Amino acid sequence: MLDTSLKEQLQSLFADLKSQYTFDIKVSEQHESRTELLELLADVVACSPKLSNQISEGNGLEFSILKDGVDTGIKFRGIPNGHEFTSLLLAILNSDGKGKNIPDGFILNRVKALKGPIKLTTYVSLTCTNCPDIVQALNIMAISNPDISHEMVDGAINQEEVDALKLQGVPAVFADGKLIHVGRGDFAELLAKLEDKYGSETSSSGGEVKKYDVIVIGGGPAGCSAAIYSARKGLKVGLLAERIGGQVKETVGIENLISVSKTTGEGLSNNLKKHMQDYPIDLLEHRKVEKVEKVEDNNKLIHVNGGEQFITPALIIATGASWRKLNIPGESEYIGKGVAFCPHCDGPFYKGKHVAVIGGGNSGIEAAIDLAGICSKVTVFEFMEELKADTVLQNKARSLPNVEIILNTQTTEVLGNEKVTGLKVKDRATDEERIISLDGIFVQIGLAANSGVFKDFVNTNRFGEIEIDTHCRTNVSGVYAAGDVTTVPYKQIIISMGEGAKASLSAFEDRIRGNVWNVTN
Repeated sequence: MLDTSLKEQLQSLFADLKSQYTFDIKVSEQHESRTELLELLADVVACSPKLSNQISEGNGLEFSILKDGVDTGIKFRGIPNGHEFTSLLLAILNSDGKGKNIPDGFILNRVKALKGPIKLTTYVSLTCTNCPDIVQALNIMAISNPDISHEMVDGAINQEEVDALKLQGVPAVFADGKLIHVGRGDFAELLAKLEDKYGSETSSSGGEVKKYDVIVIGGGPAGCSAAIYSARKGLKVGLLAERIGGQVKETVGIENLISVSKTTGEGLSNNLKKHMQDYPIDLLEHRKVEKVEKVEDNNKLIHVNGGEQFITPALIIATGASWRKLNIPGESEYIGKGVAFCPHCDGPFYKGKHVAVIGGGNSGIEAAIDLAGICSKVTVFEFMEELKADTVLQNKARSLPNVEIILNTQTTEVLGNEKVTGLKVKDRATDEERIISLDGIFVQIGLAANSGVFKDFVNTNRFGEIEIDTHCRTNVSGVYAAGDVTTVPYKQIIISMGEGAKASLSAFEDRIRGNVWNVTN
């Protein structure tokens, strides 16, 4: 099943394993995927003497990972192919204390403090690009806290279970049988939800306030660029982010980053992180900023979820943007049950069905084109009188026989009965309302600035964007902003990178002119 080249890579990857790992496989003799699972795990085991299989009869198809004969708390109910193959490899490496995705000590201590027992289950699709982030994060939590267990469930193999739960979106995370998360997420978000639900044995305290010359908040193209430019000036730099890559990590294909003809969001995110690691930048991932305030000597004090505090004279805000919601009745109620935001992740749930795409910009029309290859019919609803997407995309969409485009239409309500059944829309020219019967709705209406935590700290416009001047300065001395969170026009990766560099250079210019003090002295 695994080719020779991949096996050689795995041999190198597993060469330094310290413990013995066993795949404890329980599978029915009659299961249609039995052979596929056993062949995959046999190929993986053949790559290291530290790996082995033990097989017994089961009712379905699953396997757990044992470390030196002890259950790690990690289980796979499905075949971890596709994007989840990496989750399988990291489950082994992380159990052995290896892997660059393991959080720092402060975050791990928060995981260890969670009150258990906690049984986590994540339903995934092997085509989902967001699912591995969730699976890998929760696997680390299971490894770190013996009172936590986590199982990945492939929805395609366990279709009856998915149908019974009425799931139409992945990843879907259940904690002791209760749905706590659907869709894209990160370690910080999941940890915060578990802390809220189960509590912690000990109070999380950040200890002493950490001091930096420059702190960047945000791990997307703008934030990474700002951090690199600041570090190249010889400054002590800390970058706080929920995840490196930010919104970019969700992008499947990138073809307009000049000099790089084609890459992926995952690839670009990895390269951003690798580039920052060439410099003495403190990468503080899985952090969610709760509050920022000015303190003495023009310094800025940043409060992070979990109790950590950071202080700096120069703060660069680069928190980007998130998918905008319709904010109409029924939308929130049916997220994960017919309302989705990622066609690549959730599209396979609607094979042969009728779906709507809300939004006629590039993202909306691209989604319609992708979904047309899966769904029986795709109806695009655009609020304006004409589409906003690039002409080449419009032409492609209009050429597809199962794509319908309806202009000048407002969506007013999501309808459903345990899952989405339709959408109420209004013709903006006649005010006539009608109901469209649908199986799913993909919302693609652009992005909203992630500025909520800063709205009482710096000036924002009516769209929530942080107002900046031509040098990325805000109305607060020593506070700069860059990228999609700001008023800068055209939310593009290459523009965000340039804006991050500009913000860093402005901060340095203010510093050498005496407008910003060095708190680390």
